[in-house]
Amino acid sequence: MPEQPDHVFDLLIRGGTVFDGSGSEGRSADVGIAGAKVAAIGELSNSRAGETIDAAGMAVAPGFINMLSHSYLSLLHDGRSLGELKQGVTLQVFGEGNSMGPLGESGRKWVERLDPDLSYTVEWDSLAGYLEHCERQGVSQNVASYIGATSLRSYVAGYENRLLTRDELDTVRSLIRDEMSAGAIGIGSSLIYPPAFFSDTDELIEMCRATAPYGGRYISHMRNESEGVVDVGLAELIRIAEEAEVPAEAYHLKAGPRCLASTSRVRIAYS
Repeated sequence: MPEQPDHVFDLLIRGGTVFDGSGSEGRSADVGIAGAKVAAIGELSNSRAGETIDAAGMAVAPGFINMLSHSYLSLLHDGRSLGELKQGVTLQVFGEGNSMGPLGESGRKWVERLDPDLSYTVEWDSLAGYLEHCERQGVSQNVASYIGATSLRSYVAGYENRLLTRDELDTVRSLIRDEMSAGAIGIGSSLIYPPAFFSDTDELIEMCRATAPYGGRYISHMRNESEGVVDVGLAELIRIAEEAEVPAEAYHLKAGPRCLASTSRVRIAYS
């Protein structure tokens, strides 16, 4: 009588170096998949599968996160998002300054004409509505999004170069509470571009402070990446985080060539 296999899987990935996402060193192991779930990891040489992949010399990981994705429209055009999926991306994070909601009149027009080469329709007016639209349409990956500070500002003030009024800030806070309650992960800014740089630091603090009760965070394409990368860009990011009491991260921690010499000896501690 033939020996019975220890397990029967739909897919068996043999002999790869497994990185499980915990931060530990990779280890040589087999991975057995049943249905849509990882069913076993380890020594599975006495197992059988409908399909077997020889992963010797390759890395095997549960998936990668694109922390700064701009596939929010191409995902609607083709829910498979093959440009990301074939690179192993399983989670896309949107919201660098602009987000797919909340959308006022100017924001909706911006999204509608953003990429005329793609086929999509704007059937939502909030970030939550966009995420629900993705879910209904069907997409291959998980999606998360920050609320774009630029989207919030343009919702109440269009592209005017001025500070927001008290009433406009109240509206912005209300929008933030609605979006955070529905699953947004914080505020994202892109302060190197107009109209984003019309916002002052206090305005950004108020936006971020409204996310704090929901565990929100702040992520930013900083205001300055040249001579002021440390004393302007990073200093503002840190001040916003401290006063709004939220975690913060720089989207692009880089410096222009002219300031590399002056920043080469700067050491930045972060957690």
